[in-house]
Amino acid sequence: MDRLWSPWRYNYIAGMGGEKANDESCIFCDLSAADPSHDERNFILHRAEHNYIVLNLYPYASGHLLIVPYEHTADLDEASEATTAELMRLTVRCQTALRAAYAPDGFNLGMNLGRAAGAGVAAHIHLHILPRWTGDANFMTTIGETRVLPEELTTTYKKLREIF
Repeated sequence: MDRLWSPWRYNYIAGMGGEKANDESCIFCDLSAADPSHDERNFILHRAEHNYIVLNLYPYASGHLLIVPYEHTADLDEASEATTAELMRLTVRCQTALRAAYAPDGFNLGMNLGRAAGAGVAAHIHLHILPRWTGDANFMTTIGETRVLPEELTTTYKKLREIF
């Protein structure tokens, strides 16, 4: 029997996708407060006035980005208008950058609001954008519930950072 090891998934599983039980801290707030000189280490591609763009540490595809408000809120309708307007402008910018870097056939955009909706970090809204290619959902994802990613996060970061 063949085995495909993905030990990096353990951190996600053990940490419940970024939220630990009885932990008051927020991974997205912690990232936004981090020293900007550590942005490359933290995979933060761009800091804007109300939001920042960061690589997803547990990507569904190479180039999977998150647009994250600095404002800590669990609900989109509680975020300020300035935050949501900039979030959409940054989403457009991400699409342009991903198209330039990866030439995908399409894109997935989405927000999971609340644990029941699938939010890994339910207390802090964030928007996912990821490039997609015709036929990229193969047997590994469909049957094996495993994703095969062709590049490391450091490579993805360098490729996209040049564009931003």
